[in-house]
Amino acid sequence: MKKTESTVKTNRDRVISVLYIFQRLAILLVAALTFLPSINPAKVSGLLPQNRSLFANAMSYSKLVEKCQLAFRLNYIEESVFYILYVGCVVAVLGLILLCAGGCMSVGNRKLQKIGNWFTLGGSLVEIAGIAIIYASYLNMETCAVPDGVEPVLAKGIYVFTLLAALILVLTVVLQLLTMKKECEEKCEIESKYKLFLMMLPFIALAFVFSYLPLWGWRYAFFDYQSGDVLSMDKFVGTKWFTYLFENKATRRDIARVMKNTLAMSGLGIATSWVAMAFAIFLSEIKSAWFKRFVQVFTTIPNFISWVLVYAIAFAIFSTDGFINSMTGGDVDYLASTSHLWLKMLAWGMWKGLGWSAIIYIAGISGIDQQLYEAATVDGAGRFQKMLHITVPGLSSTFFVLLLMSIAGILSNGMDQYLVFSNAMTKQPLEVLDLYVYNIGIGSSDAIIPLSTVVSMSKSIVSVILLFGANGISKLLRGESIM
Repeated sequence: MKKTESTVKTNRDRVISVLYIFQRLAILLVAALTFLPSINPAKVSGLLPQNRSLFANAMSYSKLVEKCQLAFRLNYIEESVFYILYVGCVVAVLGLILLCAGGCMSVGNRKLQKIGNWFTLGGSLVEIAGIAIIYASYLNMETCAVPDGVEPVLAKGIYVFTLLAALILVLTVVLQLLTMKKECEEKCEIESKYKLFLMMLPFIALAFVFSYLPLWGWRYAFFDYQSGDVLSMDKFVGTKWFTYLFENKATRRDIARVMKNTLAMSGLGIATSWVAMAFAIFLSEIKSAWFKRFVQVFTTIPNFISWVLVYAIAFAIFSTDGFINSMTGGDVDYLASTSHLWLKMLAWGMWKGLGWSAIIYIAGISGIDQQLYEAATVDGAGRFQKMLHITVPGLSSTFFVLLLMSIAGILSNGMDQYLVFSNAMTKQPLEVLDLYVYNIGIGSSDAIIPLSTVVSMSKSIVSVILLFGANGISKLLRGESIM
């Protein structure tokens, strides 16, 4: 009899664990779809932005109705309909927050899981309420005299979100019933591995939103797309823009020039990457604590100054009306000079980022065993000998990891610095790949968004290949891997 009860208990625990897995997957899917424009349940009219997600709609009412002002003035539609729609978006996002809280609690012990079930239960109900409010706005919109082309449309996202919220609701009710009679621990606890995972979760979400979700925009490379258009299969052109990139002589010439600039300036950065480590080593040798802190703070602060302000400083010093010309009585425009331009950009970059780049090496130095220095002192080693034979080898692993990351990102040296320092004289030698993508996609009157997407895609693919290649070489030569 006891064996039968134990078997039933074990089977019930397995069922509960499986149900929790399905519940978490459903919550993750709802969270992902909330940031996906194509499945936005709030796209109930052509008046609404078609490239915005449910989360984006909930964040700003003004952005939600930015294309609706004419319809409001002509009384085609009442603004109260969009108030209802906005409230529905906000309620749906609040439901998602409750669902995520319940999902996080579900990785704890039974007592915490029971509490989390109430959050999940409430979140699913709030999510359904939000979708119902959005659907109510759609019904109200049907009664308005909306002109052709922007008539109400029942978004497919309404069905998807409703089904997922209903699934989570059913799973949560079943879980609550299964765990109702189960004894719980006295305290709410989460295993250490889950605590660490939950601590990482916000950063994983940020990486997903800002690094992986934008990859959905790669689809523009396969369409004849103009800003403001809606993607449709009648504009699908396949690999037209890929072939155009290599067949057009002017584009090939621009790519060759841009690649030369990019590789040159990235190469200078890689060649001088040891400077941050050397600076950290010499900084750690300063005996005066207050002076060391002053130098570290003084060299780190420029990292938090935007490149616009850096250019303002450069303009105040080096322009024709700047400090240098005022002192010398000259009228030389140093900012328009192309002489040693790449070295100037390297110097500005090092001034801005040296202190910040040294932080990781300073942390690495603090982790070196101090007994090594004491033993070296006993053996009669001087300060420079200890730096050469203890500190440098202790930082070599950190240096090589950062070096490999720099090699992998050799095509991604940013655009802010080069954009603000560009003028009529320096535009071409300062146009790196990222700035070129910006210029052909956004920054010019004849912007070609598909072509800029193709260039950006190619850059990302090459960067990934370089990363794996550098990692393979490191593993072959040093026996260490960064992945």
